[in-house]
Amino acid sequence: MDFIVNHLQTILVLAASGVFAGILAGLLGVGGGIVIVPVLFFLFQGFGVSAESAMLVATATSLATIIPTSVSAIRSHRAKGNVDETLLKRWAGFIFVGVLLGSSLVTQVDGRWLAMLFGIIATLSALNMLFRTAKSALFSQLPAMKWQGVMATSTGFFSAMVGIGGGTISVPLLTLFNYPAHKAVGSAAAIGLIISVPGALTMLVLGNTPTDAPVGTIGLINVIGFVCIVPLTVMFAPVGAALASKLDAAKLKKVFACVLLFTGLRMLGQFVL
Repeated sequence: MDFIVNHLQTILVLAASGVFAGILAGLLGVGGGIVIVPVLFFLFQGFGVSAESAMLVATATSLATIIPTSVSAIRSHRAKGNVDETLLKRWAGFIFVGVLLGSSLVTQVDGRWLAMLFGIIATLSALNMLFRTAKSALFSQLPAMKWQGVMATSTGFFSAMVGIGGGTISVPLLTLFNYPAHKAVGSAAAIGLIISVPGALTMLVLGNTPTDAPVGTIGLINVIGFVCIVPLTVMFAPVGAALASKLDAAKLKKVFACVLLFTGLRMLGQFVL
C-alpha cells in the first residue's frame, strides 16, 4: 500500500496511457506501441531518468504490453476472417529473424539512436496518415518471395528496435502493393504477436537495467508500466471500436496524425537540435 501511495502519480499516468492507447487502437486501427513509447519516453524523463535510458525502457515495456493486446486483437480479426494465414506462414520466419536482430541490437546501442529512429518512423507514419489515400497503391500485387522476405525481415527489425507491434510499418507497406486494407490490419495483429514475444523476452533476459531506470524495471522492461497499461488497453479497445461507428474516424485519424507528427519531430529535435 505504501508503494502505491508513494508512486500514485506514476501509476495514474501509466493507467491513463493504457486507456488512451486502447481507445486509439480500437478507434483508428493504430497499434498501441506508437502511443505508449512516446508517453513512457517523456514520462520517465519527468521522473529524472535520462533520455537514453528512458527510450530503452520505453521500447522494451511497449513490446511487452503488445503481447496480450495482440492476442485480444487476433481473436477479433480472425472472427471476421481478416487474418491472412497464408501470408503469416510465408512471413513469420523472416519477421522472427528480424526481431531477434533488432531486439538484440537494442540491448547494445545508445538509447538516443532508438529515439531518433522512432522519431523518423513516427513522422513518416503521420505523413502517411495525412496525405496517402486508400487508392494510392503503387503496385498491383505483392512482389516475389525474396522481396517479401526483405519486407518481413525489415518489419520485424525496425518494429522491435522502436517497440511497436508492426502494424505501423506492415499496413502501409502491404497496401502499397494493392493488398486489401482490412486484411492488412487484421494480419498486422498477428504480426504484432510474432514481434512482441521474442522481442520482449530478448530485452528482458539480455537487457542490462540502466542505473537510472525507473523503479520496477527488470532487464529493460518496467513491470509497473506493464501492469498498469495492459488491463486498461485491453478493456478500452472495444470502447474505441464502438466509438468508431459513431464518430468520423477519418477526421480523428488526421488529428492523431498531427499529434504524432509533432511527437516524432519533438523526439528527433531532443537529440538533433
